Parts: sequence; structure tokens; C-alpha cells
Amino acid sequence: MLRFENLCKHYGERTIFQGLHCSVDAGCVALNDESGSGKSILLSILAGEIEADAGEVWLGGHSLRSAPVAARAALAYVPDDCLPGSMEIGRDFLERIATERQIALDSRVLELADRFGLTAHLDKRFEQMSFGTRKKIFLTAASIGQPAVVIADEPGGGLDAPARGVLVELFNLLGQDRVVFFTSYDAALTSACEAKVVSFADLAAKA
Repeated sequence: MLRFENLCKHYGERTIFQGLHCSVDAGCVALNDESGSGKSILLSILAGEIEADAGEVWLGGHSLRSAPVAARAALAYVPDDCLPGSMEIGRDFLERIATERQIALDSRVLELADRFGLTAHLDKRFEQMSFGTRKKIFLTAASIGQPAVVIADEPGGGLDAPARGVLVELFNLLGQDRVVFFTSYDAALTSACEAKVVSFADLAAKA
């Protein structure tokens, strides 16, 4: 469901990474590498936010290059800052994601939001929320519909212990039949999610 081949990215004369390969049908994969190695850049490329200099990405079997609409429809993306470029409130954001995925915002999603401790924050604008609250809104949105691939940048960032427990349950559930690809330095979190841990060296190694 998530596949990328020969991904390369350069900024000026600096090579961020090159020749990255991965193919995952289901389960959780955690990218753990040193700070500044380009993890967020890779996730932004996989989510279609920025372009690679070479290589190709497939999401849910759809090429991000030749079939971008279908590929993005198969994706749920949780960026690091989780701050939309609008004045949306949390509830409207969840409603918009549900509409985009052609599904009703049902009680299951609202129950997950409540378990994350979001009920009192759903009518706030994102700019009024803490970093952790914004992260929990985006994680809740990742559960809407049936995205084949969930990409999350440091999903445990800003979460308290109860919310981390909900995150682990969510990722374990999604990983049963979908791909959850996330970055994390937290060994306890990756272990609880039963994630396969990889580095850039692993992704650059030829199978």
C-alpha cells in the first residue's frame, strides 16, 4: 500500500538523501535516524507536500506522480506542526476531512476524539490550541474513512501518557490492514506499536 523507489532530494549542492526504497503492504513502520537527517522532508515527499528530485511514490497502489488525486485520497497525513493554514475550528476540520473522504463524521470518530480529551477543544480555532491538542485533532482525523496509508511526523510529540495510550491503540488498529509510516525517537512508543524500526541506511540498502 506504501511503496517508493529511488527517492532522492537535494538542496543546492547538499544531498539530503538518495536512492531510498520501501514497500509495505500493512503494519507500522517507524523511521528513526539522527536529527537533521531529512526525516520530515521524506514524509513531506511521501505526502505530496514537496517534490522529490528523482524517484516515485505509490499510495494505495496509485502513483503520486501520474495519479495524484487518487494517491492523495488514499492518504492520511499528520505533519509535525499540525497547523492548518486557515482559521478553522477543530470540529470543522474533522467535518471537512470527512467530506473529502466522502463519509459522515460518525460517533466512532467523536468517541476517539473524546478519548483523546478533545471534547472541550473541538470548538476552538487551531491557533488557540496547544501543540499536543492540534496533534490529537490530526490523529483523530487519520481514523476517518479508510485511508490505505497513514503518514505521521513524530505523532507522540506533545501527548500526555493517557493520549499516548490512545495513540498506540489507534496505530495498532490501523496497522492491521493499512500502512502506518511514522517518525519517532521513542523506543517505548515504537515497541508498543509493534513497529518495524528502519533508518535511512536501511531504506537505501538494495533488497
